[in-house]
Amino acid sequence: MTLPQSLQQAASRASEAQALLQDPAALRLGTKPQLRRYEVSSLLPDGAIAETRHIAPALPIFEDAFCAFTRGSMVDTCNGPIAVEDLLPGDMLITQDGSCQPLIWKGSTSLVPARADAKGRSHRLTSFMADSLGLQKPTSCVVAGPAARLLRMPPHMRVGTDRPPMLTLVEEFQDGMNIFETAPPTVVDLFHLCLPKHAVIRVGGLEFETYHPGPEALKLVSYAIKTLYLNLFSHIDTISGFGPLAYERNHAPERGDQP
Repeated sequence: MTLPQSLQQAASRASEAQALLQDPAALRLGTKPQLRRYEVSSLLPDGAIAETRHIAPALPIFEDAFCAFTRGSMVDTCNGPIAVEDLLPGDMLITQDGSCQPLIWKGSTSLVPARADAKGRSHRLTSFMADSLGLQKPTSCVVAGPAARLLRMPPHMRVGTDRPPMLTLVEEFQDGMNIFETAPPTVVDLFHLCLPKHAVIRVGGLEFETYHPGPEALKLVSYAIKTLYLNLFSHIDTISGFGPLAYERNHAPERGDQP
């Protein structure tokens, strides 16, 4: 049996990545970077689904690819709303412009939001109560991860009425009443979704972006980190494979942290 080229490339990168976990730069620091397990489901060119598990550093460049939606988040598809954990690569998701795109990649990880990592970073969630952003926005309580962005401007960031909406991190919408920070002390499953083109989808009645690392995400990272990162995505070879951003991001610096 001949493996699809995309899987051959991923396998080649995986074998190299195992050696690169012992990055010389990290070893010189005398402390090993914290590692996390990431799970990936990918759509192959022949329509089959590949499921893989990865071990990679707990750095924002990796975590942002997995930490947008919590278990139970309802995603609008051509077959009606489906919980994010039940989505399969190949399912058709409805985008903000009314068209449909196939889900080609779903990533998930598990973490404890209340627990800070070795560098003091936490992974606190944002809860949107029903109707907190307008009628049926959301339709019921939606809990989003730290990497989620909404196609909306929070009041304190609005400069003028003629400015188009921008993709904004959910933490900027917290008002302490209807939209608030939450940090469960137990394990939470988090997910993110990738389409052939960067787009906005509806989750629980709110417009969230699909995954895109940003054009400058790998600009400052080491070769080891870049190799580990690209190994997560069998459908691309370089960062340019994600294509352009569908909408401008609002005060969202790229977080390609080096170990």
